[in-house]
Parts: sequence; C-alpha cells; structure tokens
Amino acid sequence: MMYPLNILGSEWIIIIFVALMALLGTNKLPEVTRRLGKAVGEYNKTKNEIQSQISGTPNANINVTSPVQNERQKLEFMAKSLGIDFASKTDDEIRKMIAEKMSTGTDSKDRE
Repeated sequence: MMYPLNILGSEWIIIIFVALMALLGTNKLPEVTRRLGKAVGEYNKTKNEIQSQISGTPNANINVTSPVQNERQKLEFMAKSLGIDFASKTDDEIRKMIAEKMSTGTDSKDRE
C-alpha cells in the first residue's frame, strides 16, 4: 500500500530548512545562504542584461508569403525586405549588409 504525502508548499520549505540544518549545521548555513543569494543576484543581473539587449534590437517585420527553396532566396528576400540592393552581390556580401542593417537599426520604419 502506498500512502501519498499531502504536503503543500510551506511545509516543503520547513522540511528543506530542517534538512539543511542537519546537513550543514548552524555555522555553515549563513555562508551557504550568502552564496545562494549572490548566485541569484548574478542570475537576475545577467537575465536583465540579455533582456535589454534583445529589446534593443530592431524589429524588422519580414512577411514571408511563400516558402523559399534555397539559401540564396532567403538572403535575397531578407535583403529586399530591408531595402538592400542585392544585385551582383555574393552571399557573404549580402549577409554582411543584412547584419549591418540589422545592427544599426537605420530602417526608415524604425525611425518613425
């Protein structure tokens, strides 16, 4: 026979706290909580930096109306959407121009 434990969230916190006290003792617990607090702080700081970088990138509204068959068509479609002249350019040149256009955010739609 199995007897399931009906333990809610607050009881788990107490159980974990008691287990930490038994494993670490009262001397090391403040040090462990300090390290945990620093780790959480670093995580939040990094998360906020990444979110600010993502929100700072320009949003090019590219509407794909039909499937593209190869890499060249993808590049030409993106270049056309961004207003880049792609005639007689190599794939690498088009990639570089797209990257520059996306990083500077000089699209006229973004300025309005």
